[in-house]
Amino acid sequence: MTKTQDYSKMMQEMMGSFPVDMTAITDAFKNQAAMGEKMSKVALEAADKSAEISTAWTKETIAKIGVVSTAKDDAADYTKAMTDFASAQAELAAQNMAAFAEVAKKVQAETVELMLAAGKEMGDEAQAAVKKATDDVSKAAKKATTK
Repeated sequence: MTKTQDYSKMMQEMMGSFPVDMTAITDAFKNQAAMGEKMSKVALEAADKSAEISTAWTKETIAKIGVVSTAKDDAADYTKAMTDFASAQAELAAQNMAAFAEVAKKVQAETVELMLAAGKEMGDEAQAAVKKATDDVSKAAKKATTK
């Protein structure tokens, strides 16, 4: 009878002969988590600021609509109140849209800054990993030739 080969044992032996340094994977995971945290912070600050702008805009609109909704003695006063409200709303819209644009500009700048820092960090890590691998191969080659 033929004995079947134990492939799981063979794979374990093969993988054991290729030691893997898990610190690089752990460091990559930690760096990714830190990057995610920083990006989340940027997004949450932008959402908070946007909510503040929207709330202020709503409060100002409600305050100004109160003037329009009051009873007037003359029909022309209704027209003037609506015209004043529309004019104030146009100005308010321009101000708030500019505020939203500032928030977006800040988010963009912070995101670019984070991405550049991450790119530099990845480049530095890759350079260090290549140097370490080169050193390890050199040591292994020296060890192999001296035997």
